[in-house]
Amino acid sequence: MRVMYVHRSGSAQVGGAELLDHLDSGEGWLWIDLEQPDAQLERELLAGRLKIHPLAIQDAQRERHPPKLEVFDGYAFLLMKGLTAETQDIRYETLQISAFCGERFLVTRRDKRSVSIEKAWEEVIDGTLDARVGPAHALYRIARLATDRYTRIVLALELRLDELEDEMFEHPGDAVLAELTEYSSRLKKLRRVMTYQHAAMSGLARLSAPSCFVRTQHEFNDVYENTERLASLCALYQELAVDLMQSYISLTSHRLNQIIKVLTIVTVIFLPLGLIAGLYGMNFQRMPGGDLSYGFALTLAGMAALAALLLVMFRRLKWI
Repeated sequence: MRVMYVHRSGSAQVGGAELLDHLDSGEGWLWIDLEQPDAQLERELLAGRLKIHPLAIQDAQRERHPPKLEVFDGYAFLLMKGLTAETQDIRYETLQISAFCGERFLVTRRDKRSVSIEKAWEEVIDGTLDARVGPAHALYRIARLATDRYTRIVLALELRLDELEDEMFEHPGDAVLAELTEYSSRLKKLRRVMTYQHAAMSGLARLSAPSCFVRTQHEFNDVYENTERLASLCALYQELAVDLMQSYISLTSHRLNQIIKVLTIVTVIFLPLGLIAGLYGMNFQRMPGGDLSYGFALTLAGMAALAALLLVMFRRLKWI
């Protein structure tokens, strides 16, 4: 646990549990950041000191829970999905971030390191983020940073899908289909996350109590619009990935049909030739033309003429 006490002037003081006494001072506000906290100590802090509802604490401590917003008397509980610090592309891993925001406190809770929380924390310390607006403004900044990380990854995927479309024709292979399948699956899951998340942000944009959210409604509306755009982009790119998969399968089937057609034509041509060769290979004493000195050449000529006739016929039928 780390604690930041933000003075009315906007200056920040960082420390530990000793700063919790400022909750009763009536000045400034506290930011309590919890990373991999002990479950029992966390419940004692949230339920005992901050009077957080037990059901909200239970939801915050769950390993997996869809994004949600709940408003209680004196504070709001926001649960959202961020990205892990290691995530760099669409092969993402999500991080559950829980936040309790009241008039004079902000509690953030997660099980792993959060890049968004770290950056917002540093911005408050160095004065880049105007902490005088209140804890809701810091919560907005965390939500915006988390959304921006999703945006960079999704927009970069558009370029990769264009590259895969070219590779389908230039260098087709199973790797292209496997990558498209992975993108389709991940985009489907990401769209589900964004759908929940933008619903939660929509609620924050209309929140009037606690009063600290009134000053940040336009900010959370901005996050809501971005998450809604992300949900639409995920749906669009998933459809594009599915279309590319179907196109790839169609191209592969077309190539296979062409190969089978060539093999079929070769088989049809050689089938009567093989029949003739088989008949004259039965070694009977008396065979038609067997006593002719030019019988072998005549047979070969007939076989060649038959093959040429079949080729001309296939050509006129436009099979080749």
